[in-house]
Amino acid sequence: MAITQNDLRKAATRNIFAKNQQSKTYLQKTGFLCHSHKDRELALGVQQWLMEHGMHLYIDWQDTSMPESPDATTAARIRKIIQGADVFLFLATNDSMLSRWCPWELGFADGVKRNEQIAVIATSDASGRYYGNEYLQLYRRIDQTTAGGSLSWYQRGSYTPQALANF
Repeated sequence: MAITQNDLRKAATRNIFAKNQQSKTYLQKTGFLCHSHKDRELALGVQQWLMEHGMHLYIDWQDTSMPESPDATTAARIRKIIQGADVFLFLATNDSMLSRWCPWELGFADGVKRNEQIAVIATSDASGRYYGNEYLQLYRRIDQTTAGGSLSWYQRGSYTPQALANF
C-alpha cells in the first residue's frame, strides 16, 4: 500500500512550526528528504509525520544557507547533508520521478549510505496512480500499515511492518 498524497497534505496542516521548536538532540534520528520542489506540501506532510515519530527531516528549501539558484554550492551542500544524515528518504511522486535532481541525489546516497539507511516513500495520487515501484525492490520503504493509519517501515521485499522507531 502506498501513502496517499491526500494523507500527506493533511499531515502538512498539523502544527509543524510549534513542534519544530523542539531540540534536535531530543529527536532520535536525522533524515534527508529527496523530493521535487513541486511537492512542497507533500514534503511538509512527510516532515510533520516523521517529526511526530522523533525524526528531524532536512528539506533543502528550508535551508537559508542554500543559494537562490542551484549551482555547484547547492550540490556540495546537498552532498554534505546526505552524508551527515542518519537516513536518506526518497519521496516518490510523479514530479520526483521526472526531476533532474532527485535521481542524482538518490544515486549519490546509494554510493555513500548503507542500503539499510535508504528508504522509498511510495505515494499514490487522487486517481490511484502509484509512484515508487521502480525503486521498491532496491531499498527499504516507509508506508502506512492501513489507509490513513500510522507509518511503518518494511525491509526490502517484505510485507511485515516494523515500528518506525526502529528504523
